[in-house]
Amino acid sequence: MSGVAIGSVNMAVAQEDDTIKVGILHSLSGTMAISESTLKDEMLMLIEEQNEKGGLLGKKLEPVVMDPASDWSLYAEQARDMLTGDDKVDVIFGNWTSASRKAVLPVVEEENGLLFYPVQYEGEESSENIFYTGAAPNQQAIPAVDYLRSQGVERWALLGTDYVYPRTTNKILEAYLKEHGVADEDIMVNYTPFGFSNWQSIVSDVADFGSQGKKTAVVSTINGDANVPFYTELSNQGISASDIPVVAFSVGEQELSGIDTGPLVGHMAAWNYFMSVDSDANYDFIDNWVEFTDDETAVTNDPMEAHYIGFNMWLEAVREAGTADVDAVKDSIIGVTVPNLSGGSSAMMPNHHITKPVMIGEIQDDGQFSVVWETSGNVAGDAWSDYLPESQNLISDWRAPLRCGKLNVESMTCEDGAGDE
Repeated sequence: MSGVAIGSVNMAVAQEDDTIKVGILHSLSGTMAISESTLKDEMLMLIEEQNEKGGLLGKKLEPVVMDPASDWSLYAEQARDMLTGDDKVDVIFGNWTSASRKAVLPVVEEENGLLFYPVQYEGEESSENIFYTGAAPNQQAIPAVDYLRSQGVERWALLGTDYVYPRTTNKILEAYLKEHGVADEDIMVNYTPFGFSNWQSIVSDVADFGSQGKKTAVVSTINGDANVPFYTELSNQGISASDIPVVAFSVGEQELSGIDTGPLVGHMAAWNYFMSVDSDANYDFIDNWVEFTDDETAVTNDPMEAHYIGFNMWLEAVREAGTADVDAVKDSIIGVTVPNLSGGSSAMMPNHHITKPVMIGEIQDDGQFSVVWETSGNVAGDAWSDYLPESQNLISDWRAPLRCGKLNVESMTCEDGAGDE
């Protein structure tokens, strides 16, 4: 077995078939541990809470935890172990980067597993075996750019980590910006490796790009621990939010907990949830999280809310189906609606995406975000972008009788290759 199930959790680890096994596939080491280790702990909390309520279908939930160590190939190996090994799981909650999700996708399809994926992503994918509870581009990237445009931004520095999510998201954003009259010379694109730390020359280039007389913003799809030196270098070079604001798609409260946020006040993030959201559901969740971690300074973030929503959707679908059987759950989960943490609710759509509000938050000096803009209601996630010619006529609908992830609405034909764009 490529990963070791971590059993040192405060729950009974039964070996009989009187449990429903829940896989937790998040990196606890490597460059993505800064973001993913929190999601592992949250899942243990949610499972513990559910077991205290009596479990599910009269059975206890049993966590099976593996550490793919920020190695995309290990995600695939460990997902297969989870689905076929001695600790065969009924569902997996996991992954952060799209690179890791792309590695797991063929495994969950081949082994007919279920993966709940909690992080914003680039779209251009649909799988019958994956439920995308994070934001699609139309639930984060496009609204963020619209907000910046409303604030007078005319030049765009698209900075990202070099893998599929930033590249595809920026491809969509470039097409969208050009459709709205932005010239090629007003778009700067740069990619850096995971864990990149030498930001001096790139930040200097951004400063030069922003000194041409047009209001400039950075749209950041930088992932993982590279964010810490990036923001540090912005501060070192005296670039404030009033000069060149940054709106980030992969920086939340957890990432900011390791940074002196004083110089970053006013920079932004686009998410579907912030810890500062004013709702009773959110306050209860925060209280439970602080108690579970025994840490008064513990923070929550958007992917945690996505796992909270996805976990409760899975619970409800299992109850409706009367079984944790994968095929039964796939059918019963479409249309399931559960509370979110901002005081509303989220529904699972036929395309395996959910409905979510969209929010823009400004960084405060205490490491929290102040919401400066949000949609008036929920936005339904699109699997396929309206702004790319190759996908603008495509939708995904996993209901019978269509059961198609790549349906061309012009020809009403189901095209091959869903999920491998």
